Amino acid sequence: MIYLVVGMATLVIGFIAGMIIETIRNQRRREGALKKAEDIISEAKREADNIIKNARLDIKELEIKSRTEFERETREKKEELVQIEKRLRQKEENLEKKVDFLDNREEELKRREKNITKREQMVAENEKRYSELLDQARSQLERIAGLSREEAKKELIQSLIDEAKLEAGKMIKQIEQEARDEAEKKAKEIIALAIQRYAGDYVAERTVTVIDLPNEDLKGRLIGREGRNIRAIEQATGVDLIIDDTPEAVVISSFDPIRREIARIAIEKLIADGRIHPARIEEIVAKTKMEVDNAMRQAGEQAVFDLGIHGMHPELVKLIGRLRYRYSYGQNQWKHSIEVGFLAGIMAAELGLNVKQARRAGLLHDIGKAVDHEMEGSHAIIGAELAKKYGESPKIVHAIKSHHEEEKPDSILDVIVQAADALSGARPGARHEVLETYIKRLEDMEKICAEFEGVEKAFAIQAGREIRVIVHNQKITDEQLPILAKDISKKIQETLAYPGQIKVVVIRESRAIEYAK
Repeated sequence: MIYLVVGMATLVIGFIAGMIIETIRNQRRREGALKKAEDIISEAKREADNIIKNARLDIKELEIKSRTEFERETREKKEELVQIEKRLRQKEENLEKKVDFLDNREEELKRREKNITKREQMVAENEKRYSELLDQARSQLERIAGLSREEAKKELIQSLIDEAKLEAGKMIKQIEQEARDEAEKKAKEIIALAIQRYAGDYVAERTVTVIDLPNEDLKGRLIGREGRNIRAIEQATGVDLIIDDTPEAVVISSFDPIRREIARIAIEKLIADGRIHPARIEEIVAKTKMEVDNAMRQAGEQAVFDLGIHGMHPELVKLIGRLRYRYSYGQNQWKHSIEVGFLAGIMAAELGLNVKQARRAGLLHDIGKAVDHEMEGSHAIIGAELAKKYGESPKIVHAIKSHHEEEKPDSILDVIVQAADALSGARPGARHEVLETYIKRLEDMEKICAEFEGVEKAFAIQAGREIRVIVHNQKITDEQLPILAKDISKKIQETLAYPGQIKVVVIRESRAIEYAK
């Protein structure tokens, strides 16, 4: 029993001791935690103190910087204000000087005004006196000269006009002479050389084509039963076939020369074949169209080859060949284009420019005429659009567009093409016109010249390209010759229609005749 009680007591004592030990341990832990918390708080306080200290330093530094910036801006503003004050003081001094100057000026103007007023009074008195003297002198002059005032005025005006014309004529003559001295000699050399080195033939203008028949019976066969053959020909070719009383001949009429050529070849083949009926007509016309297309392409290739041009678009080559059947004033445009190409190349060589480029522009300058009956617009504009479409250079395109002044020439190439075109079209024999119209134009030119005062005779020469006017040497002076020439050329431009240009030459000569006996 005693052992049991002792064991129980021991257990109780051990339990109490364990509780005490655990309590002590917990207290120690609590003290450690408290100490650690105090350390953390102390560390936080130190960091807060450092932050506050750094912030105070930053604030102080910013304050110093702001104060420095403020002082600098204040100093600059003060300096600016000082400069403004100086300028204002200077302006004020200038204004005072101007005011003084204006005051002096005003006093001077007042003095001048008084003087002017006095002078005006004196002038009025003098005018009145002079007017009276002029009236007396005029009356005396009219009495002595036997002329009224209006007559004398007209005579004086006329004398002044004659004198002005005389002076103007002298100036015109001098200016023109100075311009010619530099340009005329070189221009004549280039043009003369170009004409000497190349000259093309010409053909007569044809608006219809006449086909000779072996016999009259073929007319009926061409007409066919109830006119079916002639209708088939006209429908297939697009031309008018005229069969009249002309013996052994039929006439093909069309505005399109290519259609006329196709119709001519087809009809000649039908006549040679002898089989003339609608089916055969369509077959022959189809073959002929192919042949003419080949001929046009070959003509274009020949032109390009003759001029030594490379890299041209096939469509442009074909259009050049179409010009073989195109005429202007009776001049074949295919030959004209080749001629212009050669002339442009010659002039470019003389001037030291690109010869191939000039030949190319000259050959293509009238390319628009190949399709101008199919498109609206001038042939120069159409040709420029075609050249641009098929890859020609801008210089070539502009030379084509400007060769008839649709656009102002802006390069030497443009001027060369213009000159070559004028040379080819205006040279004697290049173009053809109806004889009656030609003679009438020459007569009108001579009549226009004869209408001017002082003209003795007028003669149209060089196939109407030049008009020579002979004047009375007693009525027209040398100084009046340029004015008369300009007046005549202006009147011809306003009155007549003509291809190319007309040169007006006014001649005044003096003759002394004596006989040896």
